[in-house]
Amino acid sequence: MAKKKSTVSYAGTGRRKRSVARVYLTPGTGNITVGTKTLEEYLPSEILRMVVKSPLVLTNTEGQYDVYINVYGGGLTGQAGAMRHGIARALLEVGSDFRPALKKAGFLTRDSREKERKKYGLHGARRAPQFSKR
Repeated sequence: MAKKKSTVSYAGTGRRKRSVARVYLTPGTGNITVGTKTLEEYLPSEILRMVVKSPLVLTNTEGQYDVYINVYGGGLTGQAGAMRHGIARALLEVGSDFRPALKKAGFLTRDSREKERKKYGLHGARRAPQFSKR
């Protein structure tokens, strides 16, 4: 049987590089679930887990909400950044009084850096063939 969602839910979409994270906050005990795994199972690095939890720590709401995250695309670092962005956006729906702190920390700004495309005649985006005068 499918899990029944709580009636009070806050949603936010976060993006970074090629990753997209859909984040849902519900009042609860602080469990963070990514797909079917816990955050500790999904992200092996403690630093990436700290990145994901940083909006909750900043706003002192770490144990107050259960977080369900659906993330796809990119690598683990991009996904962690997308999760942080999504959690910050969902916290804005909880209360607009979090906005100044989240904005100052830079959690609401979408990191627009993307991979530059490869151009013809070059080995990479900018890497040119080796030049020899003779």
